Amino acid sequence: MIKRFGNVAMIKLSDLDSNIYVIGDSVIDSGTGFNFIRLRSLLKVMKKDFKDMKQVINTHGHFDHIGGNGFFENAKIIIHRNDAPIIEKADIELSAADFFDGRLHPKNVDTKMEGGEKLDTGGSELEVIHTPGHTLGSVCLYDRKNGFLFSGDTVFENAIGRVDFPNSDPALMEQSLRKLQGLKVKMVFPGHGSPFDAKALGRVLKTNVRQFQSRIEEGEVDEDYV
Repeated sequence: MIKRFGNVAMIKLSDLDSNIYVIGDSVIDSGTGFNFIRLRSLLKVMKKDFKDMKQVINTHGHFDHIGGNGFFENAKIIIHRNDAPIIEKADIELSAADFFDGRLHPKNVDTKMEGGEKLDTGGSELEVIHTPGHTLGSVCLYDRKNGFLFSGDTVFENAIGRVDFPNSDPALMEQSLRKLQGLKVKMVFPGHGSPFDAKALGRVLKTNVRQFQSRIEEGEVDEDYV
C-alpha cells in the first residue's frame, strides 16, 4: 500500500514492518526485509528502484526498521551513533531481531548522526532531533518548511514507544517528549500506524512515561503496536 502526502510517499508492507517513507532520493526506515518482492513492486509503481535511492535514514536500530537496508545497494546508511553498532555488529539482542525471528548481517554505517544535522533528501531538508528513550539512538526528523515530523517509534497517534528494551531509558524518553513540545508541526509520520495531526501529537506528548510503561506491563496496551 502506498499513500502520498505532498512529496512524501508512505509504504506499508505488513503489520511487522515499520512504515517506509520515500522522499526524493531518500528512504526513512526500510522495514524487516521480509518483503523484498512487494517492496520492489511498490517502488516500481512509484517509478523508482532500489538502486535510485541515495540514502537510507534509520530512525533507530530495531530490526523492523533496519532489516531491509541491504536492498538499497547504492544508498548510504545513516543512523545515530548510539545505535550504529547494532548495524555494524549485527546485534541480535539490541536490534530485537529474535522477536521477529529475523537475521542480521554486519553492515557498514556511512554516517553516524549526533543530532542537529540537516539532511538533504532530494525533496526536503530534514533536521535531526536526537530523541533517546525507545532506544538510546532514536531520532526524529523534522521538515520545518512543511511542518512534517517523522517520529520513528518515539511517538504514535495514541501512544509513545515502549521503554523496556535493553537499550531503552524511561528518563531520557521524558526529556525527548519535552524536546518535541516546542516544534511547529502540521503532520506526524510515525514508525507504525497512520499519520496524525498536531492536536493528537499534543495529547501524546503529555504522556507520563512510567505510568504508560506500567500499563504495558499490565496488558492494557497492545505491545505489538509500541
